[in-house]
Amino acid sequence: MAARPIDLIIFDCDGVLVDSEPISLAVLVDALDAAGVTMDAEEATDRFLGRSLKSMSDILHEDYGLAIDDHFLEKMRTALYARFRQELRPIDGVRAAVEALPIPFCVASSSQPERIRLSLAVTGLLDRFEPHIFSASMVERGKPAPDLFLHASAAMGIVPDACVVIEDSPAGVMAAQAAGMRVFAFAGGSHARGERHRQSLSRLQPDALFDDMRDLLQFVRKEHPTGT
Repeated sequence: MAARPIDLIIFDCDGVLVDSEPISLAVLVDALDAAGVTMDAEEATDRFLGRSLKSMSDILHEDYGLAIDDHFLEKMRTALYARFRQELRPIDGVRAAVEALPIPFCVASSSQPERIRLSLAVTGLLDRFEPHIFSASMVERGKPAPDLFLHASAAMGIVPDACVVIEDSPAGVMAAQAAGMRVFAFAGGSHARGERHRQSLSRLQPDALFDDMRDLLQFVRKEHPTGT
């Protein structure tokens, strides 16, 4: 049976719309080091990429004995937002790709709502997505659970099998698949260009794997032939 045409694109934010992951991981590694947990960027990527704050906190508590408190979070958030305002850039070609989409779209991210909006505002993308912004803070379980993507599709009024998720992390790809959605894995962020990361995405057998956001439209048009 032919797949249902795409009626909604759900974008992850970090590493898909904005090239934030190297900044975020550097800030996290510094914060963990200050708290007595030594971890390099590669391990931090493996453990936390694409996961919600709650998931990250649970892992740190269970595996490292580190209890994340409000002081830790506020200090890390302050450092991160300062660097975002100075350094954050959009993924190359993403605004043109979004503006050319012939169907509705939204963003569903593991980040907190204020961080999503800051990221999109700094990179000039907020006007394209507001008010269709969904955060893992809105659901019980973060990625790789399907909750966030199911929440986004329900809020947008689109059934799951008519949705395509654009994700850069293994946790996000698994979440989309668990939600019964198609997923295009994006490996064009500056954190995702190594063969190791690409292989971690490929092993999950996404519906497409691409590294140039300008190619998104051709994938969408292939599965949504009535779009113009």
